[in-house]
Amino acid sequence: MRIGELARRTGVSARALRHYEQAGLITSSRAANGYRVYEEGAVTRVAKIRYLLDAGLTLDDVSAFRSCLDGDMATAPPSARGLEIARERLAVLDARIAAQTAARDRLAKALEAQSVRT
Repeated sequence: MRIGELARRTGVSARALRHYEQAGLITSSRAANGYRVYEEGAVTRVAKIRYLLDAGLTLDDVSAFRSCLDGDMATAPPSARGLEIARERLAVLDARIAAQTAARDRLAKALEAQSVRT
């Protein structure tokens, strides 16, 4: 399939697909006219790349999960580096959640104090 069809089927822009290819996460061959041609498996691979990006990983991080991109991510063992990256990202998210919760609690307390005064 050509890049436009892959983009349509995955909901990812052609520009992002070229970026994924440049990062070595997906591959294509070239047709006689120079157009990129992707195998059917690219649809699954792109969906998994998007899943990992949406989970807070960077494109560089996703490369550590290459062994999981073609199979079942739940059962394919990630690399040791992949696990390390996932743990690091989880710690960052936990810290952000804690900071946001603290900010929310401060705001709620300030509003509560204000409502008592009025």
